[in-house]
Amino acid sequence: MVESTNKSGGKKTFRDARNGGILQMIEAASLGMPLEVWKTHMGRHRDQATFQALRNIYVDNGRGFSGVSAFWRGTSAKMVESATKGSVLMLSKELIKDTCLKSGISPTYAGFIAGAGGGITQVSVMGPCTYMVTCMVNGDKSRSMLQQITHTWQMKGLKGFYPGGTAIAFRQATNWASRQGFTDAVREVIKRSQYENPKTAKLSVTHEVMAGVIGGTLACWNHPFEVARIEAQTQAALGQPSKGMIATMRSVVGSHGFPGLFKGVVPRVFLGIWQTTFMVTGANLIRTRFFGEESKMGH
Repeated sequence: MVESTNKSGGKKTFRDARNGGILQMIEAASLGMPLEVWKTHMGRHRDQATFQALRNIYVDNGRGFSGVSAFWRGTSAKMVESATKGSVLMLSKELIKDTCLKSGISPTYAGFIAGAGGGITQVSVMGPCTYMVTCMVNGDKSRSMLQQITHTWQMKGLKGFYPGGTAIAFRQATNWASRQGFTDAVREVIKRSQYENPKTAKLSVTHEVMAGVIGGTLACWNHPFEVARIEAQTQAALGQPSKGMIATMRSVVGSHGFPGLFKGVVPRVFLGIWQTTFMVTGANLIRTRFFGEESKMGH
């Protein structure tokens, strides 16, 4: 009996890791990458308005096919990041959430705890990949991806791939704690308001997506961490002296005021919705619709 349980648990662990990698890669390859480029551009070019920045990316890269393809600049690094961070997120997040629920913690609090834990574990694989994407968007565009990797390694070694690491850690912990937690909280509200028996109710696809959209939007409150991450990585890409997270935030406020910490929040809202729909709502739908497992959203 124990052996059977262990085999089942092993299969589920592998499935969570596999599904996480696949979901994150699909998310990035579709709308995720253009939104990431738009957000990263605005995080650095804070004097540009939201849609002015979108147009400038297209125009500055030659319009036409070249202008459009610029929105997928750094995709190779993003695919590596997506495959690894998606697997790490799903594996750690689901394990933590299972443990929390078995311990009697409410689904909403379990969602916040699991999201934070999953987000923090992503930093080890995300640091170098997000840095390379930032280099491709805001750095020296005459260098290829391989040339940038070689240059960084020769100049600073492994440490050179982790500028803005503190900001990434804060962003990821609050990102997925908020996305998972807010989405689970919205699910509970929908269940109580739309279903006769909330404890056994299984949300419709429409309600699942609605919860993901609201959860992804609310999770963007932490955008200052993202601006600090983009600024720190861009400075490193341009060979400028690096600063700590707080010093970077102070520098942004000093040059662009407090609103500067929220530059790029519009594409980030769209990106947050897109990622939450895949990694929270999508994960729950796959678990319940394809594998027949019970939803972890309160029962």
